[in-house]
Amino acid sequence: MAHPRAIRSFVRRIGRKTTGQARALTELGPRFVIPYQPRPLDFTQAFERDAPVILEIGFGMGEATAHIAALMPEKDFLCCEVHDPGVGALLKRIGEQQLGNIRIVQHDAVDVIEHMLPQRSLAGVHIFFPDPWHKLRHHKRRLIQPALVARLASRLQAGGYIHCATDWEHYAQQMLEVLGAQPQLANTAEGYAPRPHYRPLTKFENRGLKLGHGVWDLVFTRR
Repeated sequence: MAHPRAIRSFVRRIGRKTTGQARALTELGPRFVIPYQPRPLDFTQAFERDAPVILEIGFGMGEATAHIAALMPEKDFLCCEVHDPGVGALLKRIGEQQLGNIRIVQHDAVDVIEHMLPQRSLAGVHIFFPDPWHKLRHHKRRLIQPALVARLASRLQAGGYIHCATDWEHYAQQMLEVLGAQPQLANTAEGYAPRPHYRPLTKFENRGLKLGHGVWDLVFTRR
């Protein structure tokens, strides 16, 4: 019997890489990109040290990722992204800023969480501006769903956190409902949280704020 096709929260796009991104993929990829393998990842071996690990899902072009990794050198960042230009862009930033605390898995984060991340292994999770899939018929594609949040909660250490941010109010409401319904998580705020100091304002976000668009942060911790 055929297995039903999994609903994915992303669409694979064929993007054009810049020369710098392509060079970074070739030169830095072997050190900083971890191949997807359906077995638990040894963080100490992957990062060549023992430190708290933050998972980031969908880092785009890596601007915020590099900023946060530079701000928190005492933490390691395991980052999932499927698109070549974004992976190349983050690798380029790693080289330019000499960041040693980032590793990338170029694969669907749902598989990475399920098969590569041990229970209670993460200090935190960052999910910034995931695709809102704003059309009603596409809401089933949204990343923040009860099943995924349950998996993430099980991978968090006690006191570990999930930090989501979105500029779509309806999606923010859904995030609040889904995260709030997970019994293993507790909201750190009454509703939405103030933007944590480590999350930078991106150019896109700044432009939206000037136009009067809202941005919502949510921070929940593992009980």
